[in-house]
Amino acid sequence: MRPLVAHVLGARPNFMKAAPVVRALGQAGAGQMLIHTGQHYDARMSGVFFTDLGLPEPDVNLHVGSGRHGEQTAAVITGVERELMARRPALLVVYGDVNSTLGAALAAAKLQVPIAHVEAGLRSFDNTMPEEINRRLTDQLCELLFVTSPEAVGHLANEGIAPGGVHFTGNTMIDTLVACLDRLDAEAARMAHGLPERYLVATLHRPFNVDHPEAAALLVKAMHQVADEADVIMPVHPRGRVVFEAAGLAGHRRIRMCEPLAYLEFMSLVRGAAAAITDSAGVQEETTFLRVPCLTLRPVTERPVTVTSGSNRLVRAGELASAVHGALAAGPYAGELPPLWDGASAPRIARVITTWLATHRAAGAAPRSQPLDVGPG
Repeated sequence: MRPLVAHVLGARPNFMKAAPVVRALGQAGAGQMLIHTGQHYDARMSGVFFTDLGLPEPDVNLHVGSGRHGEQTAAVITGVERELMARRPALLVVYGDVNSTLGAALAAAKLQVPIAHVEAGLRSFDNTMPEEINRRLTDQLCELLFVTSPEAVGHLANEGIAPGGVHFTGNTMIDTLVACLDRLDAEAARMAHGLPERYLVATLHRPFNVDHPEAAALLVKAMHQVADEADVIMPVHPRGRVVFEAAGLAGHRRIRMCEPLAYLEFMSLVRGAAAAITDSAGVQEETTFLRVPCLTLRPVTERPVTVTSGSNRLVRAGELASAVHGALAAGPYAGELPPLWDGASAPRIARVITTWLATHRAAGAAPRSQPLDVGPG
């Protein structure tokens, strides 16, 4: 019987990271199952991504939904624990840094199921961000850690993680982007949204940008200044729409708010954009590969390689308009891409995992026949 690899996916960034890994492991003959926690639960936030990316339908959907961090993480722990006890996989693979990532890792660690983390070692060093807590704790629980950029290796070493399990394999989000390039039609997406030839894409959803009326008002003022120079298409996360509308974002005729977009449609718009404005981690990486200048409305980033490469710049709201003006004048990013962002990260990960599975099976450390006692004490 083949050892089973279980993947836990929760929010839309996880799907882009996981799709090429699932595909590569399938080609290598690995047995697999997909657990969807349902952290992002509507079709525009998750379901359509399975279609766009060619992911198989999940074997399980936990339907944890939204909620406070503790509620959501606890629901993930409970649901993943139940599935792990029933299926007893040889390895659990988690992705990124959302609550589903940490919840699944905690459930597996308690049951002594080995864990692999795709996108390990990234650090913003800003503990006010829930994602920073999630990725730090997750990495401490993992046996296999797959990193996307060289500095992540150093972060893990500084935190006392043994180097034997750390593998610099590159960025699987870029694998997904490379696989989809022929399907990205920038012109069709532009015309579908009634945009002129020169336009900007914006995605803003971080709590420090949208959860407080004062911050949102500053951001809206900055976005209006930006829109004086170029049209802006802005898919709006459900949690931010009410705040942005109250702050008057739609008051500028050249700002188009829309619902969250499917992966192919959104990336088509990004590919054709003159620049991007974001507080998303993934967009910083995707724009780097697509050579679209990126302005990130955050004081720090866990993707510093995008800044040091020159494709991305961290800005405050007050300097956004001038930064956009400079980016438009400079034109597309022309520097080198980060190492191993070559579309072949997932096969490298699959080789490590299949070797690890074979080694552990030969050594008699195949999936445990009984989970640990999880009773009181």
